[in-house]
Amino acid sequence: MLYITLAALGAALLLFAVLGLRASRADTPLDDYVTARNSQGASALGLSFLASGMGAWILFTPPEIGAFVGPIALGGYAIGSALPFIVLGLCGPAIRRRLPEGRSIGEFAAARFGGGARRYVSLISVLYMACFLTAELTAIGGITALLSDVPGSVAVLGVALTTLVYTAWGGLRASLVTDRWQALLLVALLAVVGGVAWDRLPAFSSEVSVPGIPVADALSVALTLVIAVTAANLFHQGYWQRVWAAKSGAALGRGALLGGMTTVIVVAVVGGLGILAAMSGLSLGEPPMPFFALLEGAPAWLTLLALVLAVTLVASSVDTLQNGIASLVVGEGDSLSRSGVSLGAARWITLALMVPVVAIALQGVSVLRLFLIADLLCATAVVPVLLGLWSRMSTVAAVSGGLAGVVGAILPGWIAQGNVIAGIMAASFPGGVPTLWPFLGALLASTLVSLLVALARPRWIVQYR
Repeated sequence: MLYITLAALGAALLLFAVLGLRASRADTPLDDYVTARNSQGASALGLSFLASGMGAWILFTPPEIGAFVGPIALGGYAIGSALPFIVLGLCGPAIRRRLPEGRSIGEFAAARFGGGARRYVSLISVLYMACFLTAELTAIGGITALLSDVPGSVAVLGVALTTLVYTAWGGLRASLVTDRWQALLLVALLAVVGGVAWDRLPAFSSEVSVPGIPVADALSVALTLVIAVTAANLFHQGYWQRVWAAKSGAALGRGALLGGMTTVIVVAVVGGLGILAAMSGLSLGEPPMPFFALLEGAPAWLTLLALVLAVTLVASSVDTLQNGIASLVVGEGDSLSRSGVSLGAARWITLALMVPVVAIALQGVSVLRLFLIADLLCATAVVPVLLGLWSRMSTVAAVSGGLAGVVGAILPGWIAQGNVIAGIMAASFPGGVPTLWPFLGALLASTLVSLLVALARPRWIVQYR
C-alpha cells in the first residue's frame, strides 16, 4: 500500500507540475509574471478564488466548529471565508480605475498614503501569508502521517518542490491554470469522500440533537470568525493579484461572486460533516478531528482519495501563496531600486522564500498563535486601507486609524484586567484561543478614528490638492 500511496501522490503532483509548466513562457515580462494583467474571465477567476482560498484547513477547522460550536458559528466561518472575495469584487473595479498598472495591496497603499504605509501593509501581508504557507505545509505532513505509512516530510517536500517548479518558472499564469483543475478536482474528490463518509455514518438515535452552545456564545464565535478571517484574507496578496488579472471590472465582480458562493458551499458541506459526525456518536479522536473520524475503519481506497484531496487542497493554496509573497517582495524591490527587479531575480526570490517556510513546516510545530496575531494586525489596518477609495481619506487619517486599531485591540483586556500589559497579553491570544473583543476593538477603533480624522480635514484641501 505504501508504493500505491506514493504513486497516487506523485501522479497528482506531476499533473499539477505539467499543467503549470505548460502555461509558462520563457520570455514572460516581469509584469505578466506577477499580475497576468487583464487576461482572466469570470469563470476562470471564480475557480481560481475557490482553489486559492481552499487548503488543508477546511478538513480541520469547519468540521471542528460544526461538531463543537454548532451551525451558527459554522455559518459565520463560511461567510468569513467568502467575504474577502465579495469585498474585492465590489471594491476591485474602483481600485483598477485608480491604479490601472498596479500589482499589489502595497502599491495601492503607497498610491494613497505614501511609501511608509506601503512597507507596513506589505509587512503585514507577508507575515500573514508566511503563517498561512507554513500552516498548510505542516498540515499536509500531519495528514499524510495520519492516513498512510508515508512519512509526513515526504509530502511536505513533495508539495513544496512541485509547486515551486511551476510557480517560480511560470508565475501567476501557472498558478491560475492549475487553480482551475485543482478546483474541479477538489470538488469531485470532496463529493466522493464526503458522500461515502455520509453513507458510512451509524444510524442516529431518536434522541439525537444538533450540537451547539448557547446562541449568544455561538453568535460571538461567529462574529469573531467573520472579522478575523475577512480582515486577514483581505491582506492575501494572491487575491489582490487577481484584481488586475481580471479582463475587466465586470469579470472581476462575477468571478468574485462565483468564488464566494462556491466557497460558502464547500465550507458548509465540510463543516456539516463534522456536525453529522458529532450527532452520530462517533469518537472524534484526541485531539478531535471530526472529518478524519469519519474515515476510521474506511477501506484503503477511500483514505487514499482523502489523502489526494488533502494534497490537492494544499497545493492549490501553496502555489498562490508562493507567487503572492514573491510578487510583494518584487514590488518592494522595484519601488526601492531604479533598475528594478529582473525576472530571474523574481524566480530566485520565490525559491529563497520557501527555505525557512519548509524548515519550520518540517518541525511540525503549531503556528496557531502566530496566525491569530497576524489576523489581529490585519484587523487593525484593513478599514483604513480600504477607505483609500474615499476621496476625503488622507495619510494622517489612515495612520491614525491604524494606530487606533492597535490600541483598540489592547483596550478590552486592559479595561478588564486593569493594566496595559494584561491587555497586550490578551491581544496575543495565550493558548491560541481566538476571542471576540480584541478583533472587535481593533475594527471599531480603526474605523471610527479614520472616519473622524478624515471628516475633520478641511474640505478645501480635498478639492484643491
